Amino acid sequence: MDLKIFASAVAQIGEEKGLSKEKITEIIEQALAAAYKKDYGKKGQIIKAELNLVSGEAKFWQIKTTVEEGMIYSEEELLALKEMKEEGKKFPEEEGKEKIRFNPEKHIIIEEAKKIKPEIEAGEDLIIPLEIKSDYGRIAAQTAKQVIIQGIREAEKKSVFEEYKKKENDIVSGIIQRIEGKNILFDLGKTLGVLTKEEQIPGEFYRAGQRLRVYVLKAEETPRGPKIFLSRSYPKLVSKLFELEVPEISSGAVVIKSIAREAGSRTKIAVFSNEENIDPIGASVGQRGTRVQIIINELGGEKIDIVEYSEDPKEYISNALNPAKVLEIKILPKNKALAVVPEDQLSLAIGKNGQNVRLAAKLTGWKIDVRGPSEKSTEEEVDTEEEQKSLDAKVSVNLDKKPTKESPEEKTPEKEKPKKVKKSKAKKIKEKKKTKEKKTKKKETKKKE
Repeated sequence: MDLKIFASAVAQIGEEKGLSKEKITEIIEQALAAAYKKDYGKKGQIIKAELNLVSGEAKFWQIKTTVEEGMIYSEEELLALKEMKEEGKKFPEEEGKEKIRFNPEKHIIIEEAKKIKPEIEAGEDLIIPLEIKSDYGRIAAQTAKQVIIQGIREAEKKSVFEEYKKKENDIVSGIIQRIEGKNILFDLGKTLGVLTKEEQIPGEFYRAGQRLRVYVLKAEETPRGPKIFLSRSYPKLVSKLFELEVPEISSGAVVIKSIAREAGSRTKIAVFSNEENIDPIGASVGQRGTRVQIIINELGGEKIDIVEYSEDPKEYISNALNPAKVLEIKILPKNKALAVVPEDQLSLAIGKNGQNVRLAAKLTGWKIDVRGPSEKSTEEEVDTEEEQKSLDAKVSVNLDKKPTKESPEEKTPEKEKPKKVKKSKAKKIKEKKKTKEKKTKKKETKKKE
């Protein structure tokens, strides 16, 4: 077997699989060691190989661990272990003892090891050179083949996992390979990614062969290989798409401060720029809306509102409620804010099913209450917690006091007196009407007479 041609062929396979030269060399050396052991070695031996990819020469060594007499089980102890095994008891070695069963193919006594290497100590490995062999039988070649296939497969899985582990919290492009129930499998090139039902955009239609951009949530290593979890509904998908389409965002001139999203329906994004010459909203929208339109098309027509971020909460909340015009923003306790808008802008500020104000609250982090000018006064009755506490205190004091001349208990009959007066007046009016009616009847009877 020409090891040089063999090594170059395996190296070519490694390049196709995206594996490093060092990893390919390690796999080939493992395969050669397995083939050597199959044809020329013995059971229990530990054989190591070293391959020179340039010359195609291979060298082989046997590795033995040096042990002392006290580290080895005696024949009496081995018989006792056999009896313990038959009785179902644990071996002392399983309980943490350091003694071992001596195997001449794996171990060597320290005295014999020092004859080969005088400076060696107990517990160290002794490397013994073996005769170089170049001819291998069919079974040995088959063993080497299996070792190489398995090694490349395992190395490829590890390489793919490490690659997509680095791509977590980033977006990748994939083609829909197939749909399995509610899950959609994407072909990402080297592996498959899973888009679960929860991470899909509601109402979005998926078909086999469709190319889409997806967000990499996480990569997990499983016995069957790496498993990549994807998302189309995650809010950061929108911010990553803006980084791809807007050079000012990718360079850092424009910063995305916050994002609120209801996948498939609407997204609000707050942008900010420290540079005076750059308009953050204009840069994000692009000339005639070309940049944002590309992102809208990628998200299946999802509406995107781009607002300017501000350190002033009032201005920020006002911007977040766009496209509605805001008359006034009042900051209330407990992270609440009251937004006063014109009557004709009330429905626009709230949005369909409260979507606009809900997204604005998510974007700013404030609990926003939208009111019209006529409803503003009802919200201003108690402005602070201190006023509320003082009112509660006054009420409790009045309840504890005994009724006095000025107390509300004595004032209640005075409040009821006008009601009685009003009732007496009404009765008088009725009586006057009755008397008038009687007089008119008398006059009419007299005339008839």
